[in-house]
Amino acid sequence: MFLALAPLSAHAAELVMFEKAGCSWCETFDREIGPVYPKTAEGKRAPLRRVDIGAALPPDLAFIQVERLTPLFVLVDNGREIGRIRGYGGEEAFWMQLFMLMEKLDRVGKSTEHARRFEKMSRVSG
Repeated sequence: MFLALAPLSAHAAELVMFEKAGCSWCETFDREIGPVYPKTAEGKRAPLRRVDIGAALPPDLAFIQVERLTPLFVLVDNGREIGRIRGYGGEEAFWMQLFMLMEKLDRVGKSTEHARRFEKMSRVSG
């Protein structure tokens, strides 16, 4: 089942999964990770959004450079790519790579928040 679901929020993080029919690694991911992902902290923070790699790219994902391999997981936040996982190499590898992407999301979020505070302070004092 391939659905290009609308994001929950324009500013929420998402894990976009590019997939195609007949992709055995996509099917393995679906069996091993699919049922538990939405129940995890990562799944709640960055819900999985599935996109058929053969379909037109949804307009809100136009900034993503799509590779022609599946599955391809792209962590996005606020209209920008945070990082990607190419392929599916099993549960342990997936969770390890996702953990690293989530850490990067935290770092990006902190630097963005610091920049906003600095900008706000500059306007107030200037």
